[in-house]
Order: sequence, then C-alpha cells, then structure tokens
Amino acid sequence: MDRRLIPLVAAAFAVGTDAFVITALLPAIGADLNVTPAAAGQLITVYALTYALAAPVLGALTASLDRRTVLLAALAVFAVGNAAFAVADDYAFAIAARVVTGLGAALITPQASAIAASIAPPEKRGRFLAVVMGGLTAATALGVPLGSLLGAVDWQLTLWAVAGLGVLAAAGIAALLPPLTAPAAGLAARLAPLRDKGVLGIVATTGLVMAAGYALYTYFGAAAEEATGGSQGLLTLMLLAQGIGAVLGNQLAGRLTDRFGPERLMLVVQAAMIGLLAAAPLAFADLVAGTAMSFVFGVVGWMAIVPQQHRLISRHPQSAIVLIGLNSSALYGGIALGGLVGGLSLNWVPITALGPVGAVIGAAGLVLTIVMVRGKAAAPQPAAG
Repeated sequence: MDRRLIPLVAAAFAVGTDAFVITALLPAIGADLNVTPAAAGQLITVYALTYALAAPVLGALTASLDRRTVLLAALAVFAVGNAAFAVADDYAFAIAARVVTGLGAALITPQASAIAASIAPPEKRGRFLAVVMGGLTAATALGVPLGSLLGAVDWQLTLWAVAGLGVLAAAGIAALLPPLTAPAAGLAARLAPLRDKGVLGIVATTGLVMAAGYALYTYFGAAAEEATGGSQGLLTLMLLAQGIGAVLGNQLAGRLTDRFGPERLMLVVQAAMIGLLAAAPLAFADLVAGTAMSFVFGVVGWMAIVPQQHRLISRHPQSAIVLIGLNSSALYGGIALGGLVGGLSLNWVPITALGPVGAVIGAAGLVLTIVMVRGKAAAPQPAAG
C-alpha cells in the first residue's frame, strides 16, 4: 500500500466507526434519553443529514487551505462532537452533538478519497479508492463490534473510544501526510458538475442505494432482537459477520470495477441488494439465517460505493474532489432518508418488515441505473480517425 494512504485509511476508520456503531447502541441510548426507538434512530438521521448538507459547502470554504490542516481541524471537531455526545443527558443535547460530529466528518472522507484517486495510476484507480474505503469497512468489521461490546457495559464508553480514534487519526495525519494543496474553487464552481445530467443520475443512484439499505440498517439491532434473544453478544456476532462481509465486498469492488467496469458491477449489486432486503424478514427469525444474511448484506452493500466514485471521476477527472464530495453528500443524504423512511414506516409495519420497504427504494435506484446504462449505450460514438 502507498505510504501516503495510511493516515487517510486511519481517518476513514474513525469516521466509519462513529457512523455505523450507533445502530447497535440505539436501544441503550433511547432508554437513557427516555425516547422511543424511532426517535433514537433520528440521531443517525441528523448526523447523516448534517454531513450531506455540509460536505459541499465546507469543501468550498476550505478549498484554498492546506489539505492536512483541513483534515486535522475536521478531526478535532469530530472528536469534540463525540465527546459531547458521550456526556449528553437529554435528547436535544445529543442531537446537537451529532450535528457537530457530522460537520467534522463532512470534511474528512471526501478529501481522503479524492486524494487517493489523484495519486493512483488510471488502471488502478478502483483499487486505490478501495484502500481508503477499506478504512470504513474495517470500521464495520472491527470498530462496530468492539464498540457494541463496550456499549454492553456503558454506551458512553463507545463514544469516548470513537473520540480517541479521531485523536489517533489526527496524530497519524500530522506525522505521515505531507502538505497537500488543491485548486481553490468557490461553491458555484464546486456545484458546476451538477449541470451534467449523468452526474446528477449517478449521485441520485448513490442516495437511493444507501436509503434502501438504511431503511433497515438504522434499526438493525431492534430488528434482530428475536434472532438474538436480546443478547448484546449475539448482536455483536451478527455485526461482526456484516463487517467481515463489508471488508470482502469493498476489496472485490475495487478489483471488479477495474476489470469489468463500474456500470456492470452496479447493476449486479443493486439487483442483489433488492433480493436481500426483500428476504430479510425470513432471515431475522433465526440466528444462523440472520448472521448469514448479515454477512452477505455486508458484501453486497459495500460493493456499491467504489464503482459510483469511479463513474464520477471518470466522467470529470478534473473535478474529482467536487464529485466525491457530492457523492458523499448523496451517500449520507441517503442514510438520512433511509432512517427517516424506516422510522415513519414503523407506524404501519413491524420492525422486521423494514427490509421490503428498503427493497422498494432499491428498485427505484436500479431502474435509474438501467436507464443511464442504456442511454450511454445508445449515445452516438465519436467517429474514428
């Protein structure tokens, strides 16, 4: 691995642990803050929505600054937000802490991915992107289960540990990442690629894919209660299976994207996700089936991010940072939408039926990808010579 990627992977690991561990802690957080499961789920939603709205705006405001300085400042905000969440004693303060954390995270992951893409040889771009995204998948495989175990003792301990991860990542960036500059650009310039309908379609697809998965995943701990018998240890086992699957899926995505192209891979991934979500109610009735489903869901779900980044960068290489920032906004916007739709759906369906709700959202994303791929194939090709 290129040495310059190491601190970027560490930062992504910290952000990933923070973003994904909360789902396993929601029952305990909700009980301590005296709110319903649906209200507790909005702690994930507000974080994701903050990230989605802040990423392009903060990116524009910091465009002329040294990238290392920006990353260090963002990780400091991220650590403070998690520390504030750890000491929260009421719901409103917890919501405010998640907003602060989201503001910090919004500057971290897009820059890490864009830097990785900029230093990668063209034929290895998918693999370089997968290395940085590997920090997020490692978080699902290691950070989330370990955080879940800490949460079995006291959920606040998990948040203190995540804040510590942010500090460690900042130390690695200060030690290993050289000064990095990017061309200064205002907000209007950063949003200019949205005039490309193809970019808009790709970004919208990212949002729909994430919304499909998070309509269920936001409430995964509660949905798996029958399969786990309420055991935090068994829930941790299911999350570990999902994390191992995520690591595998992310690495496969990098290689398969470079070999077969991002569009083909996205069609397969989206179809598989729809099938998994539709079958989720059956899997949640049994621990073995639920753990197997969790593993496969990790593989499939984490194969979607790298090809989407690749599609955008290939379309406008000169705007890589802009486009990855927008894609990350769509990613977290999709997480927020999925959490919101899942929470609202609980007024009409049992929690184990959130998988089929997500499958409907996923079907819309698949249709959009099919339309875009067919449109690309039907477009006139440049004349030879």
